[in-house]
Amino acid sequence: MYELKPAPRTPAEVLASTAEKTLSAPKAKRKWLTASVIEDAAEVIADVFDEARRRDPNHERTWVALVDGNNHQIDRIKKEAKKHKLKVTILIDLVHVLEYLWGAAWDFFNEGDPAAETWVHDKALAVLQGKAGIVAAAIRRKATTLNLDPNQRAKADRAADYLHSKRPYLDYPTALTNGWPIATGVIEGACRHLIKDRMDITGARWGLQGAEAILKLRAIRSNGDFPAYWDYHLAQERHRNHDSRYAEGVIPRAA
Repeated sequence: MYELKPAPRTPAEVLASTAEKTLSAPKAKRKWLTASVIEDAAEVIADVFDEARRRDPNHERTWVALVDGNNHQIDRIKKEAKKHKLKVTILIDLVHVLEYLWGAAWDFFNEGDPAAETWVHDKALAVLQGKAGIVAAAIRRKATTLNLDPNQRAKADRAADYLHSKRPYLDYPTALTNGWPIATGVIEGACRHLIKDRMDITGARWGLQGAEAILKLRAIRSNGDFPAYWDYHLAQERHRNHDSRYAEGVIPRAA
């Protein structure tokens, strides 16, 4: 979870090349990380909502949930928002949409054909303009016009299905006008830092409990909570090893 200053932009500005970009990306602030290999998605998402509610108890800010399109994840976010009577806008990461569009492109163009890049750019621009349904229909129509058999058009149909079924979460015009984020770069970076950099080292083998402990510890450090955690840890250790034994009369106190 993170906080971000709104940055309104247009679809053309989003797809502009590096040389053409005129807007600087806003910086994510007050990032808060969590991860688990033991808790299920419902518990982790509930933890994220708890942290968000702690920061914005009166719900005075706009809440945006960025996802990759996973239906279970979307359902859990909706249920958590309903539970707390919160308004949360769910948006699908644009990069995932582009991946589907590129998959469809290679059903229509030979590998390396520069026309594929132009086609993806045009379709992505249309999606950013709120025309996901029209793009889905155009993809199917192109596959039919080219007389592609089911195997040859498989990625194109997959892209069309994705755009059609995810339309409620592709309201990019509203997001761009209001300056909301539409990509999960910050989240992907957090996954790499929190999980991959430590858990995916060569030769590492993990048990669930050990992996969970490492993930929680890395999250605590990344969130800047380690000093407070360590004070708590030492206090608990003292209580377990000393105070509780005195209370039980196991070790007599010195006179």
